[in-house]
Amino acid sequence: MIRVAKMEDGKGISKLLTQLGYPDTEFFIKDNMERLLTHPDEELMVYEDEGCIVAFISIHFIPQLGIRRDTALISYLVVDSTIRSKGIGKKLEEFATASARKRGCESIQVHCHSRRIDAHRFYERQGYKEAPKYFSKRLDNDGSNTR
Repeated sequence: MIRVAKMEDGKGISKLLTQLGYPDTEFFIKDNMERLLTHPDEELMVYEDEGCIVAFISIHFIPQLGIRRDTALISYLVVDSTIRSKGIGKKLEEFATASARKRGCESIQVHCHSRRIDAHRFYERQGYKEAPKYFSKRLDNDGSNTR
């Protein structure tokens, strides 16, 4: 069952983020969830099975200036590693696509690290095409660059 995340889902979401390579999120997950759950351009959804959070998706809707309509961005889509390849990720991606269409978005994007080869195959099966380049700059907490 896909539903809107609730604050009490933080522990389950944090566990899934650890599987994705983001450890120690339990120390700040509630603050981040609170901001996302109240943001009008964000959808944070979970997939619940028998009372347990087994997957989640975070979708951002980004207003655009140079194109006619907004862009949707899947920032996280995680399915518990013990139950992958059972169609849960596909259901969450289809939910994101439907939400983007409902909001009138021009496109939907996902940033997926080069090391996540299985995820690349999943997104290609869902109709995504690789974009040529994506750049990122890390910032430390005082706003200066970190290396």
